[in-house]
Amino acid sequence: MSTEAAIVLPALGRASGVGLRNLWIAPPLLILVALFFYPFALIVMQALGGNQHVFSLANFERVLHTRQFASGIYNTIQIAVSASIGCLLLGFIFSLVIAFVPFPGARFIGRLIDTFISLPTFLVALAFTFVYGSAGLINQSLMQTLHLQFPPLDFLYTRWGVVLSEVTVYTPFIMRPLLACFSQLDIAQIEVASSLGARPWRIIRQIILPAALPSLLAGGSLCLLLTVNEFGIVLFIGAKDVITLPLLIYNKAIQEFDYTTACVIAVVNIALSLGLYVCYRAIVSFFGGRRAALG
Repeated sequence: MSTEAAIVLPALGRASGVGLRNLWIAPPLLILVALFFYPFALIVMQALGGNQHVFSLANFERVLHTRQFASGIYNTIQIAVSASIGCLLLGFIFSLVIAFVPFPGARFIGRLIDTFISLPTFLVALAFTFVYGSAGLINQSLMQTLHLQFPPLDFLYTRWGVVLSEVTVYTPFIMRPLLACFSQLDIAQIEVASSLGARPWRIIRQIILPAALPSLLAGGSLCLLLTVNEFGIVLFIGAKDVITLPLLIYNKAIQEFDYTTACVIAVVNIALSLGLYVCYRAIVSFFGGRRAALG
């Protein structure tokens, strides 16, 4: 065998090996095309072309200027922002108590949070209906005790009932990363600050909060993404005049059979979700890179 052949044959073998390895991208790519890209392309085509199959932005102009769409996106953003703020506040307070206030069962509660994340969201709405609904436990007890004709508590069927349900469901998504962050915090800093006379609020503000900021931002952006797309809670509670974008898509497609309008709203909802997801990934990447640089 010549020297040239001895050099060329291994190179050809490596090239064929690389080509075979590149073929492994085909199965996941085909799955993505079948399950995501093709249905998404059909939604975009229906939104642009409608039933006439003439592509234009006329459908977007018609739908985006309606009062129903404006109300839907306003309710979606207001509920998502309110629920995310509530999750941040409650999650931070509860995580502080579990991590830094010793009490029996703290570790069990931390493990219970992981289990709570796996539960379907409509279970919380169902539980709230049994407790706070018009025929729920509290209203029936108050009506019988105070001899009232109508239920005194009716907040559940408003947007604030939806916010309370979402806060209950998504607060563990804030607590999980916070508890992991607090477990890595140097307790010696807190002990030294406390021995020097620093009050608890100052310790939280100057030591704990800066360390928890990346987890708060990442968890808050994730909660915002999840609450923007929340459908089960809003549908199950049936709050009056509270129509979010996912519920509006459901109403247009399933109840009114207006698929073009539903697809237009779906494209807007997807764009909003992707924008929030990009923000979430940017926050995670920024703080992750910063930690790696500091380490």
